[in-house]
Amino acid sequence: MLGLYLHRESPVHALPAGWKLAGLAVAATGVFFVADLALLGGALVACLGLFALARLPARTAADQLRPLLPILLVLFAAQAVFADWQTAAVVTARVCLLVLLSALVTLTTRASDMIETLERVLGVLRPLGVNAGKLSLMLALTIRLIPVLFDLVQEIRMAQRARGVERSALALLVPLLVKTLRMADTLGDALEARGYDPR
Repeated sequence: MLGLYLHRESPVHALPAGWKLAGLAVAATGVFFVADLALLGGALVACLGLFALARLPARTAADQLRPLLPILLVLFAAQAVFADWQTAAVVTARVCLLVLLSALVTLTTRASDMIETLERVLGVLRPLGVNAGKLSLMLALTIRLIPVLFDLVQEIRMAQRARGVERSALALLVPLLVKTLRMADTLGDALEARGYDPR
């Protein structure tokens, strides 16, 4: 869903991380005040235009939404049943727009730039006892690990199909938990090897 950084020479990549994160925050808030399907459609077209401006292929944008298709279909169907098809289309368009904008930020922003920006912003909370460095690292790692977890799910599902147990939830959850814990251990070792101070 959320992609890893892809280096390109583009105006979107060159934009400071702070501006991109601020724009994402404003867009994520503002999209919930828009109920006009035409405006949301225009925003989606503009978002795809930003992907093109960032020199990211259309396939990259489609890849961000593909894992969400089952959820989007269920969401649309539920809204259509309990409200109407226009409301369903508006809600689905909002989710698609938020996912694409979030993916655009992660695809065009280095993790180091994101952590540095978050640390500066969260620095205002230091008088309250908040460790801005730890919190910004946690947020950045959370954003970056989302696509990794999706890759793990796809890998496990492929193994399930080969074994004929693709309908078993337990066969998905157990190996996913084991692989996630192993990844967490590896990440912890990597941070420790680089001299990360958790205090």
